[in-house]
Amino acid sequence: MSRHFPAIIVGGPPHSGKSVLTYGLSQALRQRQVEHYVLRACPDGEGDWNMEAQPQTVRLLRDKGPFTGAFVTRVCRDLERRHLPLIVDVGGRPTPDQEQLFGYCTHAILISAVPDELDHWRGMMERQGPVIVAELLSTLTETDAIFSNTPLLRARIAGLERFHEAHGPVIDALVDHVQTIFSFGQDELREMHLRAAPTELTVEIDRLGRTLALLDADGKWRPAALRPLLEYLPSHEPLAIYGRGPGWLYATLAAHTAPAPFWQFDARMGWVKPVTLHRRGADQLTRPIGWRVVSDGARAPVIDAVLHAAYLDYLEMDGAAVPDIDVSHGLVISGRLPHWVLTGLVRAYADAPWIATYQPQFETAAVIVVSRGFTRRVGDLEPVILPSEADLRQYSQSA
Repeated sequence: MSRHFPAIIVGGPPHSGKSVLTYGLSQALRQRQVEHYVLRACPDGEGDWNMEAQPQTVRLLRDKGPFTGAFVTRVCRDLERRHLPLIVDVGGRPTPDQEQLFGYCTHAILISAVPDELDHWRGMMERQGPVIVAELLSTLTETDAIFSNTPLLRARIAGLERFHEAHGPVIDALVDHVQTIFSFGQDELREMHLRAAPTELTVEIDRLGRTLALLDADGKWRPAALRPLLEYLPSHEPLAIYGRGPGWLYATLAAHTAPAPFWQFDARMGWVKPVTLHRRGADQLTRPIGWRVVSDGARAPVIDAVLHAAYLDYLEMDGAAVPDIDVSHGLVISGRLPHWVLTGLVRAYADAPWIATYQPQFETAAVIVVSRGFTRRVGDLEPVILPSEADLRQYSQSA
């Protein structure tokens, strides 16, 4: 199935605005309901949260990892077996060995603040094969300008600053180009994935959210929508979830259906279940995730995941150990985790009276995703205390 789908690299030297451009491009495509997935093919721990959270929170959570051979191998594997059109955000200084990533892609968008630095990236695309569809010069002082639109978009794009939305004539023209590449039959793509769903009941969460009027004005899920969503869906029944949504939404549905099978669509692997995780003592915990547990014995513990590997492997995580801690007061889960790990954690700690998951966009609060009492309700926000930068540095050195 993989190479049936296009994959577009967003590449260029460091500090050229790649991640901001990628985020803005993806948001615009979502507004047009163009199916795609952003694959962060650089081990820097960035995602949509990096553009949506407050700057001080991003500083705490952003954690650049090493660009290892194992990381490159895993990205190449996921590019090879992709299940959706991809936008691929790559690092700014790829080595010759890392160039192999580009050979798995079909197209490229190049961006640089310095025109001469585009020559190096043109050479890599020529060696590896992706067709360049746009060359952009980024600027913080000038205005947008389109120099040519065919056969590729050549333009100057302004204002690609972190925490500022990318918009203007250049981003609009770029979205038009990408939509043309990705528009090989969105309905056909969706039907293909839904036909492969492993359960009788499959829910397209974005469509259901619109149908039930649960999305906000920007078309995004908010925690307050969780309770009416759960009232609509059957509990303890097998369920497959298709579509884009925040981790806390997936965690809620994984708990709502337990112990019945729960499936979720992953753009890298297709349909997958939550990984099975086993609670074990501290001496039995192993990588690729380190676990930092903060608890004073009187309040709900916070379990914080620290990734030792820049790219988590599903098979490596399935059956892994997690801390066996007292959750009688509840549990807060924190960390940059794939949905299939987060949903596995929620099921592993099923005896907790309530579980909340932290997402940086909510700053100092976590979303209640499980509640078996009356003091807290699903969709409520639970206050949390973030660790300081010194705490994070100390833990990163000792874990």
